[in-house]
Order: sequence, then C-alpha cells, then structure tokens
Amino acid sequence: MTRIILPLFIVAATAGCSTLSDRFGMDASQSEPAAASAPTEAPTEAPAEAATAPAAATPPAASPIATGGSSAEALDTTTAAEREAASRAPASTGAALGTTVVSLGSATEPGLWLKTPLVDAEQPGRVTNPATGKSAAVTLIPLEGPATAGSRMSLPALRLIGASLTDLTTVEVSTEG
Repeated sequence: MTRIILPLFIVAATAGCSTLSDRFGMDASQSEPAAASAPTEAPTEAPAEAATAPAAATPPAASPIATGGSSAEALDTTTAAEREAASRAPASTGAALGTTVVSLGSATEPGLWLKTPLVDAEQPGRVTNPATGKSAAVTLIPLEGPATAGSRMSLPALRLIGASLTDLTTVEVSTEG
C-alpha cells in the first residue's frame, strides 16, 4: 500500500515545481549559454537575438517594491518639506488622547497617519515616542475596536519618531493644538 501512496504523494507535491524555475530565473539563464555556444548561419541575426534576450528575462515593474527595492527609503514617499513640517514642535499643546501600541501599517499607503481606536473622526494629531522624545504631526484616522486595541502607523511617521519598523512601539497620542 505504501508503494502506491508514496509515489502518488511525491507526484502531487512536485506538480507545481515547474514554476520554481520561473521564480529563481533558471529557465532563461540556462537556455542562453546553449544558444550562445551554437553556431549561427547568419551573423547579422545574432546581435538582434542577444539584444532581445536580456529584455525578455527582465520582469515588468508593477510596484514600488519591485522597482525601488524594499528599503524604508524606497517606500517613503514623503518629501523633505513634509517631514520637516511634521517634525516641528506644535505652537500649542493639544488634548492628550492616551497611549497606544503601534505597528507598521500599509507601507504603500502614502502620508503621515495613525489609524487608531482612540478617535471617532479623522482629525489632525501628534504622536510622540517616549523612548526617543521625537514627535510627528499626523492625521488621526478612526479604527474599529476598543480603545485598548493597538494602532497602525504609516512608514514615514514611524521613521520620523525614531520607532522600529518591525517592533511594537508604545506612543503617546494627542490632538493637534
């Protein structure tokens, strides 16, 4: 019985393995050396084929992650002026809303924002990282859940307050004065 089931399991498990060569780029890179070593009858066609081969191997750019890498700098779409304005100390202090634990929100969603259950309506606010003392002006966006639930913060805002992009950070939230 195991002689039948084991081979069937192996066949089923490796059925999708043909896409692995695509993911690791094995199909294009292994076929090019064989084509390059084969003699050609028309030497004028060889440069044209060589020029199109690298273009076919290059995947199309569909997102900022694919084109610019996955670094925080590549995904941060705020301008230097926006970062400087958000980092300025407020003219007056706003009402303290409380503290919340934040994690990185959608890295592709632009702007300086905090999605938190501490507010009922979208409004300007400020987040402060007590560990670094840095703060940033953000847009406070309501998030469903109890006030003790965590919050999600934009990548540029996390960078401005000196918070880790991979850890959970406790921040103080207030309205903008």
